[in-house]
Amino acid sequence: MTMDPNTLQWKIPELGVSANEGASLEFYIKHISQDSGEKKVNQSITYSDDEGNVAVFPDPSVTVQCEIVVDPEPCPIPVDITIDRCQDSVIINAGDTYLESLGRILQLDVTVKNVCPGRRAALGVILTEVDPNGVEYQRGMKAFTIPAHNSSGCRDVIVKCIKFVLPEDLDVSGGSSTSLCNDRKFKVRFIAHYIDTDFRCCDSAITIS
Repeated sequence: MTMDPNTLQWKIPELGVSANEGASLEFYIKHISQDSGEKKVNQSITYSDDEGNVAVFPDPSVTVQCEIVVDPEPCPIPVDITIDRCQDSVIINAGDTYLESLGRILQLDVTVKNVCPGRRAALGVILTEVDPNGVEYQRGMKAFTIPAHNSSGCRDVIVKCIKFVLPEDLDVSGGSSTSLCNDRKFKVRFIAHYIDTDFRCCDSAITIS
């Protein structure tokens, strides 16, 4: 019998009256905290009977692994269909269904101009989406290390295939999120600067790697 969400009471009318007899109790537990690890099943156990016997119980534990589970595609709602007896052909309009998990992939190339030889550069890419009122929404940020080149002078460096994933459920154009029929507008910003520099403070040591 359940006394409260965390307490069980088990009453046995008779046990082992004429011979040795055992009993077992099976119950389900639910982990409600947020941390993983080994968890004791029982906080405490008390036992009593009419003869004042003493019982020794095991101390079980379970290992809990708290994982973040995302279920982006729930099971579809079924359409009930009945085919009458003695019917060997039936035509039924099952209604509408929509494409799932739609989205787009934006791939960018950018040229970093006039990069000096022997110096690495850092490139940041910031992507936002713009709604019909001109309000911007964050869609991603990436940062890259551009290796140093060994040309005799400054030269342009092309950075290719910078990819952003744009799920359609983030669409702010005002259209349906269950199709690719909407125009989506974005803004992309680039930040670039050298990583390596000749500057040294007179009282500091810097390791170049």
